Amino acid sequence: MPSETLIQSKNLIKKYGDFPAVNGVDFEVKTGECFGFLGPNGAGKSTLMKMIYCFSPRTSGNLTVFGMDPDKKAPEIKNRLGVAAQSDNLDEEITVAQNLEIYGRYFGLAPSPLREKIAELLKFMALETRADSKVDDLSGGMKRRLVIARALLNDPDLIILDEPTTGLDPQVRHLIWAKLRDLKKQGVTLLLTTHYMEEAQQLCDRLLVIDKGKVLVQGKPADLVKKHLKPFVMELPSSSKLPKGALMRNVRVESHEDRFFLYSASPSALEKIAEASKKDFQIRPTGLEDLFLKLTGRDLHESE
Repeated sequence: MPSETLIQSKNLIKKYGDFPAVNGVDFEVKTGECFGFLGPNGAGKSTLMKMIYCFSPRTSGNLTVFGMDPDKKAPEIKNRLGVAAQSDNLDEEITVAQNLEIYGRYFGLAPSPLREKIAELLKFMALETRADSKVDDLSGGMKRRLVIARALLNDPDLIILDEPTTGLDPQVRHLIWAKLRDLKKQGVTLLLTTHYMEEAQQLCDRLLVIDKGKVLVQGKPADLVKKHLKPFVMELPSSSKLPKGALMRNVRVESHEDRFFLYSASPSALEKIAEASKKDFQIRPTGLEDLFLKLTGRDLHESE
């Protein structure tokens, strides 16, 4: 049975004055998948999100969410969405439970079911012991988990997560990833922005790589890497003297800042080049960050 299309975008454009923050973007998101927008800071990811969750009207192009136009059916769309924005925007002066109670009232939830839902979500996000704590006393990771819990109060069909783990330590990041995978198993559709390669690989069924408001590539993460890159890459200092001739046959070289990146189908071929250059080296499988570097000459963490 084919999956339902929850979001569809065709030639989507968003301009601020004469600046095109989103410039002719096409994509669609299917029921039950995790779809990601991957790119550096300022690439247009958050602008895309804001148009989808009815916060910012598009300049031109077509966009539907649940088959509806966000510019015309915002209340109906918002009732089926959960949004975890990039900023925590929590009320720091009241408790964790009170933050959720106030938000739950926007959806018309009755007091008793709302209290049960809050207890359920706090347990799900490992915050059950902090219900009576003021938000100001929470760590950054706890605040992010609370924002995600809040986004789940209305049992949404689609959860939008804008940079859900930025600035968090690896332990908290992995906890949040585990919770998002649990939600996906429950049939919830996830849409996220990230500039973390590992986050995209851990969570996304499909993704769209964007830079300067334009789509570079889109598809399944592993398929994109396989299509555009050889399977192994070696990093060498840019001070290395690379050999010439047969050793460099079928090896592609990219330079970035103080590093050479050499791509090959053969790790042994890369080892021979490293031995000839007499420099320390690292050989690893290629990944999404290498893909972005190939497409743009920049890494995913650079801002525009």
